[in-house]
Amino acid sequence: MNRPKKQVYYHLMMLPGMIFLIIFNFIPMAGIVMAFQNFSPVKGILESKWVGLDNFRFIFSLPDSRQIFVNTIIISLGKIMLGILIPVCFSLMLNEIKVKFFKRTVQTIVYMPHFLSWVVFAAVVQSIFSYDGPVNVLLTVIGMEPVMFLGSNQWFRTLMVTTDSWKEFGYGSIIYLAALTGIDPGLYEAASIDGASRWKRLLYITLPGIMPIILIMLTMALPNILNAGFDQIFNLYNPLVYESGDILDTYVYRVGMLKRQYSLGTAVGLIKSVVGMILILAANKLVTTFSDRRMF
Repeated sequence: MNRPKKQVYYHLMMLPGMIFLIIFNFIPMAGIVMAFQNFSPVKGILESKWVGLDNFRFIFSLPDSRQIFVNTIIISLGKIMLGILIPVCFSLMLNEIKVKFFKRTVQTIVYMPHFLSWVVFAAVVQSIFSYDGPVNVLLTVIGMEPVMFLGSNQWFRTLMVTTDSWKEFGYGSIIYLAALTGIDPGLYEAASIDGASRWKRLLYITLPGIMPIILIMLTMALPNILNAGFDQIFNLYNPLVYESGDILDTYVYRVGMLKRQYSLGTAVGLIKSVVGMILILAANKLVTTFSDRRMF
């Protein structure tokens, strides 16, 4: 009898979040029509000239468009792969530590970068990898030439992927540590009695035990293939590395906001949203296929 009343409370708790979502996510979607117009702020959406798919044709005819898509996908794929691999390895190693004080200290230290904004963390990265920073000092000591990491098209993508993993791997390991606690301890005891080494217990008990979570996290990350991380790239890139570091989000910012080509910026954003939606549906299908869970 009280169940509907309890559900009302739950819905009231969700109400502020839903209002926020409607105001800042759903209502602005009306601006999608700008992608099909030659939008002029003076004329507004209602009076601007309709141009059909001309903005999309123009985007794909640009010589830089292919490089921007390639940069976005390479950086995103690198972040997704390392974003799964490093937290899994770290959680497996942390799970083997038996001294609780040391374990909690390590957890606290590696979780901290996640709570720093990219504005702050980018300053740390710039200090460490600057031309006269500690990394280049170390390279000089061992007889190597210093490298301009943030100005090199050869190193910029690698730096973006590794620094993102550095910032997020600690926080990302939480879910795998939780999955490890769900494995039946009786399996380890039985394996020890049978003489299984630690490596074989890891290979045949631990990894299969957390594999469903790894697959779910991987499929949930796929829709972000075109989200290479605006905050990080924007705070670390410069015109020297546009060739390797310019991604869709930074291109939309430069074209849409700085050059005031609002229709072109909206068209690029719409392409990204459509691809993201297709990948979300594909990821949902993969999750349903490889596990008994659904994303929605």
